[in-house]
Amino acid sequence: MKAIPELTSYDRSIPAPVSEGGVPAGRDLGRAMSSEIYADKPVTKVGSQPIGRISALDFTKGTLVLVMVLYHWLNYFVGPQGSFYRYLSFLPPSFICITGFLISHVYLSKYRVTDARLPRRLAVRGLKILWIFVVLNMLIGLVLPRLDRGKTLFEVLSPASLWSIYVSGYMKGGRVVAFYVLVPISYVLILSACLLVASRYYKHAFHAATLLALFGVLVLSLLGEKSPCLELLSIGLLGISIGYIPIERINKFLRRPYVVVLAYLLYVAAITIWNVLYPLQVTGVLLTLMLIYLAGTASGDTGRVPRALILLGKYSLFGYIAQIAILQLLRRSFGVNLAWWTLALSFLVAATLTVISVETVDRARVRVPTVNRVYSLIFS
Repeated sequence: MKAIPELTSYDRSIPAPVSEGGVPAGRDLGRAMSSEIYADKPVTKVGSQPIGRISALDFTKGTLVLVMVLYHWLNYFVGPQGSFYRYLSFLPPSFICITGFLISHVYLSKYRVTDARLPRRLAVRGLKILWIFVVLNMLIGLVLPRLDRGKTLFEVLSPASLWSIYVSGYMKGGRVVAFYVLVPISYVLILSACLLVASRYYKHAFHAATLLALFGVLVLSLLGEKSPCLELLSIGLLGISIGYIPIERINKFLRRPYVVVLAYLLYVAAITIWNVLYPLQVTGVLLTLMLIYLAGTASGDTGRVPRALILLGKYSLFGYIAQIAILQLLRRSFGVNLAWWTLALSFLVAATLTVISVETVDRARVRVPTVNRVYSLIFS
């Protein structure tokens, strides 16, 4: 396999930052889910060196959104059970890991460690994502009854359910909420705001928190307990720690892609034999992200498919939400007991409509200032 070249798309002469989707924004509008990296005046950094936008990172996020369409399509049209889901177990934690990576690679390379705006931006961003999660599930509870139990979402939100949703993440009898991945993502952002304050006094605060969280997962495992929320939070913190590594060193490591491919094949064999143990899940997340990043680096930012994936990555949060709504509508339109060709068609329609929805919003933000303001209010 041909070794990948060093990324050469660093733009060190960007006159002003742009927000997610390419719409001009203020200097303080960096976001952890948008991989926006700018070259500001020299300051004391706590992360890697500031660089221009790296399209391979947007490609990676866009690919994850597209695979998430496949994941939810399987859930709606094929069934919630099946051994094939183990091969997609990397998906939710990959979103959280890359969010953590971008926190250190974007935020912490853009601001001074003592800049009071940074923890505020992270906290506000995290609270906003948590609020989006709550509002979406309130709407689902009002509109879509839980047909399997004959109850609305509100009727199953007992104190025990609230504890499982917002604290442990372990939901007996199946998940009672949608968009759950937004909860640990918001926690990663909020916790990062706190750790950033701590890092003013102890520069290794993020790394220490990562080790402490992983140790907590180990202790619970030894006690026979499980906390999916802590497991996902640990992966997000691990992503932050990895984000401190300069992108040049990551590219240098990936010049030997055959090592990553071989490791991934061993990972697939391992989960086939032992199912998805937490250490294997973490390994799968890192290897999958590296493989997608490799593909994004090799494809560049030209061609219809790469450009679509890059744009999807810039609107990853919106795309994640939109594809759920699209699949819900398609599920009600196509019905049940579908032929194989109808199943395939439903997936192609879902993926296509997800991309079209993102492209529509991107164009609307440029042409209609009101759309841009509303979008920025909700997703920025």
